[in-house]
Amino acid sequence: MRTGILLIFSVILIFTTACERFHQPKPKALLSLKFPKPKYIEVLDSFPFSFQYNEISELKSGSKSAPDLYYPKMKATLYMSYIPVKDNIDSLLNDAYQLPGKHMIKADEIPEKIFLDEHQKVYGTLFSVVGNAASQLQFFLTDSTENFLVGSLYFYTRPNYDSIMPAAKYIERDVIHLMESLKWRE
Repeated sequence: MRTGILLIFSVILIFTTACERFHQPKPKALLSLKFPKPKYIEVLDSFPFSFQYNEISELKSGSKSAPDLYYPKMKATLYMSYIPVKDNIDSLLNDAYQLPGKHMIKADEIPEKIFLDEHQKVYGTLFSVVGNAASQLQFFLTDSTENFLVGSLYFYTRPNYDSIMPAAKYIERDVIHLMESLKWRE
């Protein structure tokens, strides 16, 4: 009799616990990033050009002829290089167009935005790399006769496009502002 009651109790216990919902662990969540409205300041250094950059970035100028823009909160750097044009504009443009192509292995697409400012004689292209590539953004600017500036954005993390996309889009707006405010010095 005792065994029968214990057996009935065990069966009831099994059925009541077996009917509970199956719990699955939640996937890792992505950060909800909020970035401040940009405030731009002008480069006052003695580079062969001037431009405006976002005050949340840090201007890193070493012995190079162009500064790098470091975004400490986003752990990203926009590396820039300045090259004087000396009858080599064709090779500089060829290199600038081939650089984004090196990321095609991991990129889903690389849309281009053409930039033309006839008044300031600033011409260039912005390449936005979509996908898990190492560099999310690349650009070049030139006046076609004397000056050539090239830049690439890199994050200090594994390239997971879904995670870094908000920061990459924020910095892309800064780069567009940089391109629009750039002026070659005489």
